[in-house]
Amino acid sequence: MTRALLAALKAKGLTVQPFKIGPDFIDPMYHSAIVGRPSINLDYWLMGEAGIGDVFMRWSKNADVAVIEGMGALFDGAGGTGEGSAAHIAAILGIPVVTVIDVYGMTRTTAAIMDGLTSFDPAVKISGFILNRCGHPGSQVHRNLIRDAVGAERWSRVLSVVSYSPALEVAERHLGLVTPYENQKSYDSSSLSEVAAQLDVDKIFGCSLKPDANPKWQTSKSQASPRARLAIARDAAFCFYYEENLAALEGAGFEIVEFSPVNGDPLPPDADAAYFGGGYPENFARELAENVKLVAQLRRAAELGMPIFGESGGMIYLGRSLTTFDGRTYSMSGVLPMDFVMDPAYLQIRYTELATRRNSLLGPAGTVIRGQEFHQSRIKSSELSPDLFSAETSDRHKYTDGYQYRNVVASYAHLYFNACAACSFVEAARNFRISRP
Repeated sequence: MTRALLAALKAKGLTVQPFKIGPDFIDPMYHSAIVGRPSINLDYWLMGEAGIGDVFMRWSKNADVAVIEGMGALFDGAGGTGEGSAAHIAAILGIPVVTVIDVYGMTRTTAAIMDGLTSFDPAVKISGFILNRCGHPGSQVHRNLIRDAVGAERWSRVLSVVSYSPALEVAERHLGLVTPYENQKSYDSSSLSEVAAQLDVDKIFGCSLKPDANPKWQTSKSQASPRARLAIARDAAFCFYYEENLAALEGAGFEIVEFSPVNGDPLPPDADAAYFGGGYPENFARELAENVKLVAQLRRAAELGMPIFGESGGMIYLGRSLTTFDGRTYSMSGVLPMDFVMDPAYLQIRYTELATRRNSLLGPAGTVIRGQEFHQSRIKSSELSPDLFSAETSDRHKYTDGYQYRNVVASYAHLYFNACAACSFVEAARNFRISRP
């Protein structure tokens, strides 16, 4: 439904700022593909209350309208509590909530759900409801049954009614939805237009929405000098990046240059550092193995001391080999003496807080960074010890994690960069630029 709402707002000529609650990477990709603007995560564990407020205000201040997509059900947070839930974030920001109710096969029970959601937490202001999967296109039968069943007062809070549409379905696979890189139809405006037309955006937002005649939004980049050049692998295999991380790295002094290992790109010229984010290297293992020029460049760069950071799928690519779900083994870059295997019986999902145990490109020993893990692969063998970080999960489990070889740092954790880590990464890149042959 969020995709359709974003498409409807974009069709009105509005500058739309999307957000996503939680640590998810894939939903924000769809947001960005529709509105042409970065979608920003709002995660209580990673950012804290003050961080959420700062990020929301900073990214939305020059937009005509902001849309925050929830995570899971409205009141569901960490460990069966409301912490970090969509309701919690709404209360922190003091903004109203529009709740989507799937009314397929339902009539009078719609009233019970509306009443229950409205009264459950007085701190959460529910401004109205969108009824989804309400009959088939062109038919008013189901809509009218619900209207009569819930009564006039409740019906006045129904902001839009959407009939069943296959356009709202997105294909799934391990670790979530298929990404926009492989599923362009799911964010194409023509495929969403039928649903978008059923959304009364003025009623949903409680006002007449009009585009700003003088849009003010622009990216602000630090002019710190000298700037270092950061090569970021960004394609269908490496697509899990927090936009706030990229903004922090740019603000600290990086010039970001994107390249595609899957498409055979070599390391961008004059790169002073490299960043390989997470994603789906297992789905493009053959293409990655065939990019031998990049492999040779990365191995030499690592030996020369280039700062290289890999997280989750990025760490896998920095390893020696990857065995995919079908049992085939492919060579990776070989920067790190590690081998990985995809394992359908293994799934790791957790928030974690990491403290560096020695100096690294992330900062001096003792640097604390929060992050999250979400992967279905494991380390098959390694000649390195996971001893860069002292780690503790959100439920207090302690362990050591993280790998370091020369100036290469890798971990399964997707990190949420703080100012210290971003500045340290830039400084390491500047030092490499000065010292390399």
